[in-house]
Amino acid sequence: MNMTYIDATLTTVVYLTSSFALFFIGKYLYQLFHRGYNVKDELVEKDNLAFALAHTGYFIGLILAIGGVMMGETAGLLMDLLYIGVYGIVSLILLNLSIMVNDKVILRRFSVRKEICEDQNEGTGLLEGASSIATGLIIMGSVYGEGGGIDTVLIYWVIGQILLILTAFVYNWITPFDVHEHVEKDNVAVGVAMAGAIIAIGNLVRHGLMHDFENWWITAEYIAIDAGIGLIFLPIARFIADKILLPGRNLTDELINQDKPNIGAGVIEAFAYIGGSVLICWSL
Repeated sequence: MNMTYIDATLTTVVYLTSSFALFFIGKYLYQLFHRGYNVKDELVEKDNLAFALAHTGYFIGLILAIGGVMMGETAGLLMDLLYIGVYGIVSLILLNLSIMVNDKVILRRFSVRKEICEDQNEGTGLLEGASSIATGLIIMGSVYGEGGGIDTVLIYWVIGQILLILTAFVYNWITPFDVHEHVEKDNVAVGVAMAGAIIAIGNLVRHGLMHDFENWWITAEYIAIDAGIGLIFLPIARFIADKILLPGRNLTDELINQDKPNIGAGVIEAFAYIGGSVLICWSL
């Protein structure tokens, strides 16, 4: 067997092992940062779907954050492992901090823990999971590329969190009903739709950050263009979901003005946001 092939295989195994190590560290960090949750009890004893949705979103965000650390040009095995270790741990801490921040700000009108653990509110679980996915995308963009350091990653993370919070305000503004009120009422359809908007903006911010750091002006321009287009696109995407993807029905009526909210309509709206963000990224 070719020696180069053997070396490449062994290197791949080392990188893959590092990824799994970060994943398991992230798993335990979640429990450290969120002592109010008993993961085993919620998943196995209570069969709590709301918690499962939130926790799965965290795992997806975890993989995305690790992906940002693993991608990019190699600097040699030892330097790569050092980079993976340092930036990987920083990324995992930031992901967990994001969940805490977003729970207190984006979903500030009620207790997220109560909604997920006591009420088993699946809409809230979806929103917390979406927050993790969006943050994972932002962290992926933050740690990808060359030219920056830990300080750059931290500033990118702060900018990303501000934009996610802004997205929540804009989304609540463009909808003709109080999003928080209906999420708290266990309206899963509204939770699904808003989750799509949050993930869409996270994806656009990732695209704006995912380049080699040159200077702050260039970075600000990338972020402003991608996030600005995304925020402007939110009402357009909602109009598309209402008039084109959901023909013959009013989106708001399907989400809140019937005895059983139409979760499928929420999925369609979420798709409009996420699909639009993908198309925007491809076009820029």
